[in-house]
Amino acid sequence: MDEKLERALGEREGAVVELTRELVAFPTINPPGEAYTPCAEFLGRRLAASGFEIAYIRSEGAPGDSDLYPRTNVVGRHETGRPGPTIHFNGHLDVVEVGQGWTVDPFAGEVRDGRIHGRGTCDMKGGLAAAVVAVEALLASGLPLRGAIEISGTVDEESGGFGGVAHLAGLGYFSKPRVDHVIIPEPLNVDRVCIGHRGVWWAEIETRGRIAHGSMPFLGDCAIRHMGAFIQALETELYPRLGERRTAMPVVPDGARASTLNLNAIRAGTAPEKGGLPSPCVADRCRLTIDRRYLIEERIEEVEGEIRALLDRLAAERPGFAYGLRELMHVAPIMTEPTAPVPQAVAMAIEAVLGRPAAFVASPGTYDQKHIARIGHLDDCVAYGPGILDLAHQPDEFVVIEDLVASMRVMALATLRLMGVPA
Repeated sequence: MDEKLERALGEREGAVVELTRELVAFPTINPPGEAYTPCAEFLGRRLAASGFEIAYIRSEGAPGDSDLYPRTNVVGRHETGRPGPTIHFNGHLDVVEVGQGWTVDPFAGEVRDGRIHGRGTCDMKGGLAAAVVAVEALLASGLPLRGAIEISGTVDEESGGFGGVAHLAGLGYFSKPRVDHVIIPEPLNVDRVCIGHRGVWWAEIETRGRIAHGSMPFLGDCAIRHMGAFIQALETELYPRLGERRTAMPVVPDGARASTLNLNAIRAGTAPEKGGLPSPCVADRCRLTIDRRYLIEERIEEVEGEIRALLDRLAAERPGFAYGLRELMHVAPIMTEPTAPVPQAVAMAIEAVLGRPAAFVASPGTYDQKHIARIGHLDDCVAYGPGILDLAHQPDEFVVIEDLVASMRVMALATLRLMGVPA
């Protein structure tokens, strides 16, 4: 590594820790979308201090956007003045709810035993901090950088990314000729390059019945019982089939190399007032939300078709069974070729920094690469970050400081390679 860059990175090992802690201090919980604007403005000021031109883009009309919870994104761009490609680092600012089981303050960024604890340290404010400080070191090194560097802090990734990357992609922020290469610092482990993800199909199934007095249920038709019959069909017929399907994609962990189905939520009947009792009625509606993760070898028509086939069979066999099916979200599986410029640049940088070959993996769940490929039509994109995947969304979430520093170095070297600058 160039001596000036090595010195610039070494001088900033403490800075990447502090920036992670500063970002974690913003409780950007989604939903509802708290503290998005102050967090975006903080990041914008930080980038402006290094000479970035800053734009704040509110996703008006996006799901969840309101004057109380504006969907505020920030994009910084630094032109080197020399012709070359644009490398874009995209990190999401939002975090999931805190949940129970914490033993530390989730927004204090407590440093303990070589780790920074807090909600978002792993997923993914640590990765965003590593990208920012890596670029600061590159600019301070005096190396003849080429092209441009962009860094964005976007919102709503945890709820689909429609107010964040999807909105910006629709405005051309993730398309050529503006951008050539994208790195998303999601927590896929410091020695792994994530080249894609499984597909996702969310749907709501409604079973229908007839309301009646709860003391005379025989005069009604219980939609919950109909839903129970459907769930039983899933258990005995579909789940065993899903477990037998395996993908050739390098999905991690191993259990996610099979097709999966999660029963996400179920709602039915009359809701009681707080502290009270429900009214005595037979439920005439029952709604089930399903989260189906499917493989690159499967077709979406088959994924939906096997659910409809079970429902249609029940409608034919079970007296009174009636249903509705509504798609909530669909994202196709995606995979960047490992030989593309970004995967190769990051993999070579990992080997140079860590002294061992990088592993190419695919994510069990989707992330914002889906919008960059589908809307921006930009394929040279990977996820790479310092967090440990299994810690995402967990209580006492943390990022290992050693990994944070290593990923900062990897991002700096990968950027130089993509720019064609000797390291």
